Amino acid sequence: MQEVVPINATNGTPQHTRVAGALSAENPSVRLQAALAAGSSADPGFLEPLIERCATEPDFFVRDMLSWALTRLPPELALPRIRQELDSRHAQARSQALHTLSKIGDRSAWSWITPGTLRDADDEVARTAWRVAVALVPEDERKGLAAVLVTQLGRGDRGVRLSLSRALVDLGHETETVLAKAAEHTDPAVAAHARATTWLRHHPEAGRDESLRVVMLGPERAAAADAAASEAAWIPNAVDPGESVRC
Repeated sequence: MQEVVPINATNGTPQHTRVAGALSAENPSVRLQAALAAGSSADPGFLEPLIERCATEPDFFVRDMLSWALTRLPPELALPRIRQELDSRHAQARSQALHTLSKIGDRSAWSWITPGTLRDADDEVARTAWRVAVALVPEDERKGLAAVLVTQLGRGDRGVRLSLSRALVDLGHETETVLAKAAEHTDPAVAAHARATTWLRHHPEAGRDESLRVVMLGPERAAAADAAASEAAWIPNAVDPGESVRC
């Protein structure tokens, strides 16, 4: 039987208590509706329940609705509380706080994204931080951000590397010099990632699959693999030595 948690029932229970309970319901659809109700009311009393749920919510769509609900609250109340979550010991709390900052889009939050945040040990937190930093960085801080981001080249799996490459590409021409220097790095993984990021800057039309391949192999190895595959496609089937050839 589907779980039902009344959001707007007039049973004498305070609305905050009902919504808080629904936010932790077993059914993700109920949690989604609770987050929607909290955001629709834009009541500051929902700030704490929303913040607390962000740290533990397992469903992507519910988390996104939680962030939306937080954007509906007065920024002067929501932003200081979200800032506290950036120092949480829970990785999801940090990641979701950063994601919510990107939704709010208040550029005053730029100063909260420290080099330590950009180098967070958790890949998901770092990926979110890279994206948000590029969106909020002031013009006169772009070079400094590029210098921090290139220190993360070669990090993680192909998804993490592509996220970093895209952040560097979105940052613009400020990355040109630091990427050229990183392309000469003694660590081959760092050098290949730098060259792949430069390649992506010049091939914005590349699809995700092609971008992932270039980021993991490097542009030179990817091109060599393409050439080898193209050449192999033109090699005629070899004749079995044991089979007679008829004239």
